Amino acid sequence: MERIGFIGLGIMGKPMTQNLLKAGYSVVIFNRSQGAIAALASAGAIPATSPKHVAEQVDVVITCLPDSPDVEAVVLGSNGVIEGARSGMMLIDMSTIAPATSRKLYDALSEKGVQALDAPVSGGDIGAQQGTLSIMVGGDELAFEWALPILQAMGKNIVHIGAAGAGQVTKACNQIVVALTVQAVAEALTLAKKSGVDGAKVREALLGGFAQSRVLEVHGDRMLEGRFEPGFKLDLHRKDMNIVLQTGREVSLPLLGSSQVASLMDSLIAQGMGGFDNAALVSLYEMLGGLESDKR
Repeated sequence: MERIGFIGLGIMGKPMTQNLLKAGYSVVIFNRSQGAIAALASAGAIPATSPKHVAEQVDVVITCLPDSPDVEAVVLGSNGVIEGARSGMMLIDMSTIAPATSRKLYDALSEKGVQALDAPVSGGDIGAQQGTLSIMVGGDELAFEWALPILQAMGKNIVHIGAAGAGQVTKACNQIVVALTVQAVAEALTLAKKSGVDGAKVREALLGGFAQSRVLEVHGDRMLEGRFEPGFKLDLHRKDMNIVLQTGREVSLPLLGSSQVASLMDSLIAQGMGGFDNAALVSLYEMLGGLESDKR
């Protein structure tokens, strides 16, 4: 089996690494904070001292980091993956970043004979823990075929979309649908509350009809119970909406719904709620509706 390196052990990366270990892979890990490293080392992962040190020991490097600049620094920067990489290796970037950045990584690594895939994920912390993530992949077909068994240790719905950057374009599309659905569920449950109707029963009824969605199931429950510990932080979703809007500008496509929900996210972040789950959007609607909120 390939030796795997994993860089970025946050809410998503830590359980993804655990699933690779459970699948029998040898995994070398690196993270800026040490807490996750200690926990995974006790499960059999091998700590490294830098991204370069990770690449020197493995066949495939996986990155799962917050934003484009983070990925560029880890892969192309000083002591980065590219300095320890050798011909015949592969990078699988599972972060959510700009498609242009994915193409930049692909070009830089290709010059060293290193394959590169952009493979962002959807499914949140629950999907990461259960190994049921949806993974959307951009890059060469042969590289995808090589990576597929590795990806199957972390996800279930794995689709090769197209050339480098195509996975990130798909993730931008995903984030539009998720953001606007979170907004729709927040509006619907706030309307029910404002009208004096039981929101839990409204959700139950909607789950049996055409309005059914994973967002209504999971986030609707969080909204009703006021549980906003982050499965996916609001400020990270707002970062993703920057990618969405920038990608739209690059192809001269106005994304009106995306622009609106990004502004609503900005309002919550300005109130110090960026670290909450994105389901916290319901708090803003309750405030606008003059409702007493117990969700802060």
